[in-house]
Amino acid sequence: MATDRGGNGRKDFIGSGWAFPVGVDARGRIALARGERDIEEAMLMILLTPKGQRVMRPEFGCEIHDLVFAPNDATTAGMAAHYVEEALTMWEPRIQVLDVDANPDPQVDGRLLVTIQYEIKATYDRRALVFPFYRIPGE
Repeated sequence: MATDRGGNGRKDFIGSGWAFPVGVDARGRIALARGERDIEEAMLMILLTPKGQRVMRPEFGCEIHDLVFAPNDATTAGMAAHYVEEALTMWEPRIQVLDVDANPDPQVDGRLLVTIQYEIKATYDRRALVFPFYRIPGE
């Protein structure tokens, strides 16, 4: 069984990191996210960062932002899924990406819903994250 922290369990491997978005806790220190929440927040940080945005690490991030003006079609959805899988595989070593599927949101024009199926390597816990990607509709 996994332990939360301070023990010798598998969750110690998952660790903790700065909460996203960055903020302060009740004691005025940098707020931290722990365990599975830290992984999910790290995934969001990767996906929300356009590749090339970080000056000292220009390869960090996800190329999905190159699709912001692309049509809302199957080709764009396929490229979005590819870019998400590529970025998460490169930048989040604590997970195994099992499947990425992107589809136009039937309720919101100009939005793709990217569903990511992944497994936390340390605990073999399978999870899913839905990442909404907003495009700017063409004229």
